[in-house]
This record gives sequence, structure tokens and C-alpha cells, in this order.
Amino acid sequence: MFDYKGVQIHWLGHDTIILEHGKRVCIDPFKLKRQIQTDLVLVTHEHSDHWNMDDLKKVVTPNTTLITIKANAADAAKLGAKQVITVKPGERKEVEGVTIEPVPAYNLTKFREPGKPFHPKEDGKVGYIVTLGGVRFYHAGDTDAIPEMSNLKTDVAFLPVSGTYVMTADEAVEAARMIKPALAIPMHYGSIVGSEADAQRFKSKAPCPVEILQPE
Repeated sequence: MFDYKGVQIHWLGHDTIILEHGKRVCIDPFKLKRQIQTDLVLVTHEHSDHWNMDDLKKVVTPNTTLITIKANAADAAKLGAKQVITVKPGERKEVEGVTIEPVPAYNLTKFREPGKPFHPKEDGKVGYIVTLGGVRFYHAGDTDAIPEMSNLKTDVAFLPVSGTYVMTADEAVEAARMIKPALAIPMHYGSIVGSEADAQRFKSKAPCPVEILQPE
């Protein structure tokens, strides 16, 4: 656990982040070891290392608001959440005192085959800016360093660093230059692709303070 200005930050590995300050917000649950009570669950897109029904059942209860993109709407209805909110980039939602701003997340240079990115822009996959406890947190989702990052305003940025499907460590450095967060926290390594060496490389070159968390 890492405390940033009174908000507790937990990294559970891969892209799974939990933020706590009055409310508990879970983003992209994956390979969870236990049940976790949540107020809000946010999912960036439909890939199985982000939208996984077994993991979602560990965090979604009748007291949980589930926020995700339209591609997940049909399965979301099966989870028994208090409410399901579908979002797209550019929207803004106020949910239980927490501000949620979906932002674009897509690939420019990562392709499953020529001309077919892993995360196409037209799919509407997202990252999120979550304002909790007066702090703005940016969870990038699965993305490359994209032009829209220049317009983001955030205090803490959770950035993927492993390459293959997302930014490499060096590309995450460029993203940090565009975003200019007060603090960056690397993610998306150690589970499917990438290792802590990617996080350390990012930290050694980043233009801002970096905190490398240990998975809980």
C-alpha cells in the first residue's frame, strides 16, 4: 500500500489498482486472490486480462456500481451490480462523490498483424481519470503514448511499461513528458509480459518522480 495525500493506493499486479478514500474504487481486476468489497469497479476494455468474469465476481456485489465500455454491457448485466454505467471517451460521470472521466486508450504501433492494432482507436477502449479525495488519478488502460495525453491533467499517472501490447518503458517516459504528473506508477508487467526491469528502466529515465509498487 502507498499513501498519496491521504488516498491509499494498492497495486494487485498487472493493471489492477485499488484506490481508497471514503470509497473503494477498483480498476481492471485480474487474478485476484480474494474477495474485495468495493463501491465502484471500473473496467477499461473487454480483453480477458481486464474484463474477467471470475475476477469481477470477487469485486462486484449488489452494493457496487460497475463502469465499463459498451462492449462489456451484456456480460455486465449478469453480475448483479447496483448499477451498470457504460461510457466512452470524452464523457464525465459523477458517481457517489467520485468523478470519473473516460479518456482514449489505443495503439499506434502495436499490431496483432499488419494494419490491425491490438487496441484500435475506433473500438472506444478507455483509460480513466478518477478524482478521489481531491486527487486526480489517471489509469491509462492499454495504450501507446497517444497525442490526447498532452491534454490530460492528473496528479498521479498509472502507466503501462511492458511493450508488446502497450507502451514500452521508453514510450512511457514520453507519455510522462506529455502528461506531466506529480507522480507516476508503472503497471502492466510481471503477469503476461514484462518484468520489474521495465519498471526500473522507466523510473531511471522518467521526467517525474516514480514509485514502483510491489503487488499485494
